[in-house]
Amino acid sequence: MEPGPARPASAEAPGRDTRIVRAAIHPAIGVARIGDSTEEFFLGPEMEDAPPLPTGSYKDATGALKRQAARFRVYGYNAAGDVVAELTSDSADLKWTVHVANKKAAWYQFQLALDIPEAAQAPATTLRNADVPQTERHRLVIDPGPRSIRGSNRSGKPEYVFDTGTFMDRPVYLGELRTDAAGRLLFLGGRGVSASITNTPAGHFANNDTWHDDVSDGPVTAEVRIDGRPVPVDPAWVVVAPPNYAPELKSVRTMYDLLRDLFVSAGTLAPPKEVSFTREVLPLLRRLCDLQWVNHGFAAHFGHAGREHLLAPERLARLASPSDHPGDPGDRNAELRHQIWATMRDMDRDAASPVPWPAIYGDAMGTRPPSPRQHLALTPLQYRLLDRWAAGDFHADYDPAATAPASLDDLPLTERPRALDRAALSFCLADAFHPGCEFTWPMRHLTMYAAPFRLRHRDPAEPEPSYGPTLTPQQAVADDGPLHAQGPGDLTRWMAVPWQTDTARCRSGYNHRYDLYLPTFWPARVPNHVLTEADYKTVIDTTRTPEERRTAFENRAVWDRWLPATSPAAQMNAMVKDFGKLGLVERREGPADDPELPRAVLVESEVSFTPSTPPPDRRNLVFLHVPEAADPAHRDEAVDAALRTVDRPDEEVLAGYFEKIVRYQDRP
Repeated sequence: MEPGPARPASAEAPGRDTRIVRAAIHPAIGVARIGDSTEEFFLGPEMEDAPPLPTGSYKDATGALKRQAARFRVYGYNAAGDVVAELTSDSADLKWTVHVANKKAAWYQFQLALDIPEAAQAPATTLRNADVPQTERHRLVIDPGPRSIRGSNRSGKPEYVFDTGTFMDRPVYLGELRTDAAGRLLFLGGRGVSASITNTPAGHFANNDTWHDDVSDGPVTAEVRIDGRPVPVDPAWVVVAPPNYAPELKSVRTMYDLLRDLFVSAGTLAPPKEVSFTREVLPLLRRLCDLQWVNHGFAAHFGHAGREHLLAPERLARLASPSDHPGDPGDRNAELRHQIWATMRDMDRDAASPVPWPAIYGDAMGTRPPSPRQHLALTPLQYRLLDRWAAGDFHADYDPAATAPASLDDLPLTERPRALDRAALSFCLADAFHPGCEFTWPMRHLTMYAAPFRLRHRDPAEPEPSYGPTLTPQQAVADDGPLHAQGPGDLTRWMAVPWQTDTARCRSGYNHRYDLYLPTFWPARVPNHVLTEADYKTVIDTTRTPEERRTAFENRAVWDRWLPATSPAAQMNAMVKDFGKLGLVERREGPADDPELPRAVLVESEVSFTPSTPPPDRRNLVFLHVPEAADPAHRDEAVDAALRTVDRPDEEVLAGYFEKIVRYQDRP
């Protein structure tokens, strides 16, 4: 044949090795999210600081919540481990295979994270659905088997859909595969269908026998050929998680922070040589302040014009400016930095006090006697970097006019795989593993990983052994325990079943004798208090007085006020049915005429309840624990008596027995 057109001149540096000898899937752990929209979805974040999606992007025209798709890419590496190229359907033959499962109902109950000392005093961790005999327990596992896909713009075929798994012989849809125009993999999870095969109402925040949900997780692998030559590929993992109701926000300690600390401590990742204010300190300050949009206590403390508004321009300028000579008495900002560092929780110093930052619950929340792990602390790496900043040992690289890259393509090729790994985990929580939102406590064990951020896969030919009717803390962390190579469904099996019951119970301010709003559970994913659409309209209304507008801005409404106020059980069961109707916290333009108000605000939008008349802002604000309500025979009488002791309107108080926070308090 005649030769084709000449290839364009190479832009590669002379002598650079461009032969691809291996490949890897990124993100190493991808996160999809539940939604009740029939068909519509959006892509999960691929950049840690990418611009937010336009307001209204998260629900479809019917008001249903869209699913978040996890997108996976393959990058080729040379013999030196350098990134050579992203491999797409134009440059390689890609065949993707995914195997997800849901093992929650066949696994053990959640009582407490089994790797903390308090687990020794917790009730025994026994099997869920313990009355199902061993010979029948496989019917509790929803496992449709693997699915494969190749090519570009593929979707819709039955062989791409995970719909052949069953729960006690009832089919359960767990998601589907698609590809984009470049042959990258798109994984969509379940649609939020949770149910009991006996129609038994849910009554526990984490352990509901006869129930299933449609979250899942499992390995993502790829077969890659370049010009007919097979290339070995490092595999990945996909996790289907609950919805993200505040998609722009990050928690103070993210899953990326937790795993980064794990690998730095193990020596498999190098710690930063210098402390960059912009990369290491500013994100922490911003997260504290951004939680103002999802919790009233954080709003009063760190919010716009709050007592510790760390992002106020004058304050931020001081925090970003070191002395020319660290430790010099002339460093006028040294004490300011030191006080912020010293206010962060130190487990050895602070015991169970709720006062240190951040005011977020920890793994041992609700245990008695109170534990230092009652509340959250930064990772050791975060704390050390903040310590160096406080001492003035940091790089003053803050530029208020700088803008983050808008998309993955704006980054150099060599940085894109790491950016994908980081972005997926930065929007996942490492707050209280009680049990958690996307992941839980096994994730902090090095034995789970084959490489940084890349989970160890179990050989399908080597099934996991049985651990018996009770899983002890010693078994859980043993060399032959479950914290090693993982199989389909092994990450999400530790979580609540169904997920909606835990989401409905993880709120804030349980001890209202201390504070109505703090500490809190998971506000970056599950809001507590929000700026409503009605208050936002007042804030931007230039015909209203400055006092009216500022008062409206300071107001917050309880996010789940739409759910029943009759009992904790009624609220949990309503969450199962109506999770997609709750509002999302999305960015809006703020007023430009009042310097006392912010130029950008995050507002509760897309509420889909019908009728849309909002309930009172403070409905479900106060949680009143009534120990006697644990006995059904005395529940109504005990709740009525307890309500008479609280000087608050009935609509503000949700009274009942809250096993989420008091199971161990009530034990002898």
